[in-house]
Amino acid sequence: MIDLTVASIPVYFATMGAEYRYLKARAGEQGPSPADYTEKDTATSLAMGVGSLIAPLVLPRLVRDVVPGKGKHGKALIGVAAAAAVAATVADRVAEGAPADADCTPAADRRRRRARLADRVRRIAGPVAVGAGTLAASTTFATRTNPEVQWRRKGHERDRGTGPLAWAAAIAGWDFIYYWNHRFMHEVRGLWAIHVVHHSSERYNLSTALRQPVADILGVWVPYGVLARAGIRPHLVTQARAVNLLYQYWIHTEVIRSLGPAEEVLNTPSHHRVHHGSQRQYLDRNHGSILIVWDRLFGTFEREGERVVYGLTRNIETFNPVKVATHEYRDIVRDIAGSTTWRDRLSFVLRGPGWAYERHHQLAAAGEPIVDDPDDAVTAA
Repeated sequence: MIDLTVASIPVYFATMGAEYRYLKARAGEQGPSPADYTEKDTATSLAMGVGSLIAPLVLPRLVRDVVPGKGKHGKALIGVAAAAAVAATVADRVAEGAPADADCTPAADRRRRRARLADRVRRIAGPVAVGAGTLAASTTFATRTNPEVQWRRKGHERDRGTGPLAWAAAIAGWDFIYYWNHRFMHEVRGLWAIHVVHHSSERYNLSTALRQPVADILGVWVPYGVLARAGIRPHLVTQARAVNLLYQYWIHTEVIRSLGPAEEVLNTPSHHRVHHGSQRQYLDRNHGSILIVWDRLFGTFEREGERVVYGLTRNIETFNPVKVATHEYRDIVRDIAGSTTWRDRLSFVLRGPGWAYERHHQLAAAGEPIVDDPDDAVTAA
């Protein structure tokens, strides 16, 4: 079976070349715009695109031995997560018991030394527990909910065939599930860390579409395997994914301003420009892929009005692909390491990027900043 997204690579470069020439001519007449191609930004987007093709081939092989229930070291991964969680919990208790500085007795000095040691322990154990637990949960869930597994279990008994209705069900079903997964990527910081890659560019052109995540393996998603469970053959599910991605490619442009009446049903360049906007009214809007009707139904639709400012609310100011892919994970690890309760540790992963920003300010106001510069600790979209 041909992977349509890979087969379309020549089309990507041909259309990017045409767009580049058009935008260059427009810039000569009207001046520069955020749609213009720049060497560093485009190179980063292309590098991330290549990385997104390689990661699904490499990462599953790297972690297959630690998948709980599948890999030979799966139990060890769970054991590491559990041991680190216990260590962090005990360290929290010990650190909380530090006496006041005014107490200068030898016993108080010993307790303060133990508290300092406990603080160092929890700064390591907390991130290890959350990281190992996340890897265990994501890989376990993925191996049990993928389309092939769901097809073998029950899906083949409901086989819908390969006719037009099966194709339509696969594409519409993928589009519906994608809406929710895309929405969750904006509302759950652990998933945002995966998706932030795509929003990191302050430019908006066809090359931006190729700036794709590389760490999907760390996410827990609404499973596309439910389509196979409902009788959609796995190869149709795979092709529906490709159709979905290909559709999203062409909407990353400023060249097309409006599609007229189609704007009411389809996701369009106009609607997706809103999605990439950093202004408050545009944040977390227009999550659909092919259809915009999901956003209209579930209250996340916003029409393009004010000129869109692309990027993050706090841009990362780098074109290094490694930093682009990992900067939010760095911040999450730092936040977990500086947390003193499990409520905060889990919230920094499971709640939204905006919550993390507010929590930094709350802690700073209370004299307990997690990082030296709270304003630099999170890049929310």
